[in-house]
Amino acid sequence: MKGRDLLDLLLLAAIWGASFLFMRVAAPHFGAFPLVLVRVGGAALVLLPLLFWQGQAAHLRQHWRVISLVGLLNSALPFALFIVAALAINAGLSAIFNATTPMWTALIAWLWLRDKPAPLRLFGLGLGFAGVLALALGKASLQPGEHGVSPALAIAACVGAAALYGVAANVTKRHLAGVPALTLAVGSQLSAAVLVAGPAWWAWPAVNPPASAWAAALLLAVLCSGVAYVLYFRLIARLGPAAASSVTFLIPLFAVAWGAVFLGERPTGAMLAGGAVILVGTALAMGVRLR
Repeated sequence: MKGRDLLDLLLLAAIWGASFLFMRVAAPHFGAFPLVLVRVGGAALVLLPLLFWQGQAAHLRQHWRVISLVGLLNSALPFALFIVAALAINAGLSAIFNATTPMWTALIAWLWLRDKPAPLRLFGLGLGFAGVLALALGKASLQPGEHGVSPALAIAACVGAAALYGVAANVTKRHLAGVPALTLAVGSQLSAAVLVAGPAWWAWPAVNPPASAWAAALLLAVLCSGVAYVLYFRLIARLGPAAASSVTFLIPLFAVAWGAVFLGERPTGAMLAGGAVILVGTALAMGVRLR
């Protein structure tokens, strides 16, 4: 990996790690679906000119039905679930559960596409899910917090969102192979915006969110979706999808750091240990060979 690629990888991880911080700031003021609409709608506006500049609009018209399904599974629903989780648990913990996405992808590929993983990857799945269970049991209080969401519900939302990402990855693999990544990104953000427009309008907050919440929401849209996707496409083009996916392991580190610096969220020893087990299991499930 060249220096420029490593810089892009670290920048992408820092941006996606910050997305959990921005959700923590904006979620109490917007609610789930309104914040999703701002995020995916803003991202679509940022990425659409790039789609036409690359001449990929025809791909979007050809595959819009399946891409709309991916928009539901990969953006609209999981974004809403992570926003719900942000009302009760800290940014670092949400990012750790988000890092289980490759494990869910491998498990669903095994159950649905009959793509059985090798023994070492199976061990990684088991180890990773054991880490999830241990971490969840240590945090899964049923007592609702300040915003009416319990830690148990928040953890379930994170795990459900990661599982939806896994389903979306397999739908993409099966039905959208060969479709350019930029087309998938633009189409999924645009379709997600259409899908959540009704619920977002119905649930729009009666009191206009403060400037800090709007700033966080716009950063989610422009930086964490628009700019981040451009970085991600560039890494895929230069390094391939497998190397680009290594960003998964760095996101929780940045999310924990941003939460500690800006929100005073101090990670516990149990959280760090559980996160380490999950990341090792995820690495093995992805086929990464550990020395």
